[in-house]
Amino acid sequence: LTLAVVACAIPSFFSVFGIAYPDELPEPTVNLGLDLAGGSHILLEADPDEVAAQRLQNMEETVRTEMRNAEPEIRIGDVSTANDRLSFMLDDAGEIDRVREILTPIMNGTGPVREWELSVVDTSRVVLRPSAAALDNAVTQAMDSATDVVRRRIDELGTREPTIIRQGDTRIVVQVPGLQDPEQLKELLGQTAKLEFKMVDQEALPSDVAQGIAPPGSEIFPFSEDSGRAGTNIAVRRLGGIQGDSLTGAQASVDPQTNENIVAIQFDQQGTQRFAQLSTQNVGKNFAIILDGEVLSAPVFNEPIRGGSAQISGGFTADTANALAISLRSGALPVDLAIVEERTVSAELGADSIRSGLIAMGIGSLLVIVLMMATYGRFGVYATAALVVNVLMILGIMAALNTTLTLPGIAGFVLTIGAAVDANVLINERIREERKRGR
Repeated sequence: LTLAVVACAIPSFFSVFGIAYPDELPEPTVNLGLDLAGGSHILLEADPDEVAAQRLQNMEETVRTEMRNAEPEIRIGDVSTANDRLSFMLDDAGEIDRVREILTPIMNGTGPVREWELSVVDTSRVVLRPSAAALDNAVTQAMDSATDVVRRRIDELGTREPTIIRQGDTRIVVQVPGLQDPEQLKELLGQTAKLEFKMVDQEALPSDVAQGIAPPGSEIFPFSEDSGRAGTNIAVRRLGGIQGDSLTGAQASVDPQTNENIVAIQFDQQGTQRFAQLSTQNVGKNFAIILDGEVLSAPVFNEPIRGGSAQISGGFTADTANALAISLRSGALPVDLAIVEERTVSAELGADSIRSGLIAMGIGSLLVIVLMMATYGRFGVYATAALVVNVLMILGIMAALNTTLTLPGIAGFVLTIGAAVDANVLINERIREERKRGR
């Protein structure tokens, strides 16, 4: 067992000294941390107000659907999401009890805290306010999901042992050893990858849309720079449509007909059904493909799309198409993340740290070996041999588990060299005592 673990440490020495290691052999190595290998450090921060706004929009869509599906239908109007609350007017004030009965399970949610508070104003206006505890819980869940999405995106880059941790309530620290180009990391993490398919408002006046004025029930989105219609706006229906969270796959590809870089996407079963329903009901109408608040294109449903597959085009290069595919595969960020701090550790600084650490370890080891041999002679040789095996076994276990070595880790090795012989000192002192007694 000792020999097997020590053998795992050998490839790491090949790597440190720049010696080619045979490709035919397994290569367990110790990964170097950011302070040794160099890399990128980025601090991301989320806006909790965005989570609250998204909850209001989702609640509005739920309320409209529930009121429409009620038997008989409950007619509502004058819907507003101003002042961080959702309010709507009932055509018939006598429907208050039915509305309360329908919305109570939705307001209670599935968590440990009540998510919404319902009140009635002027006998016919229903007001829904999110509770503070539920909002805090939603922000926590959004940040946990965002951390998972960031980790999946970085894993797609093929980097090893990134450090991704929450800092406070709304921040995420990302450290990627070996990545010297922070722009690539910023582009990947800064993209929310929130994909939406929404119907274009065909009745919107072009003059109003050009001025950014949206008709009731619609909203204005700009076209992206690579769409061919940069600088113009389009009006789309605010509610309905399909969100990108229904995706099960996304791959960068090339359209064989136009030779254009595209991203091929695949919906899950529920998304396939919704996309088929949306395309069936709107044959001959335009729908907008919206990514992170910008319209990539607004094609027409020529026929119902029932296979659950679609493609996204928007003037992509091969790299941008691949980056978008990675973002879509890893999932959309539930909240926008702004980069508030970034720095890069150069590989040269890491090489200096490794060199200084090896010198410190060499000097420390030499002093311990000289002291043990000078003091205990033959028994000092035994202690030194055990010490060397001890260090090699630690390296071998770290390599086998693909753990990360940082500068404090090197300091830990130096301390281990000094502390690992303490039991040998006690044993050898006892042996010297017994030898003085003639045994």
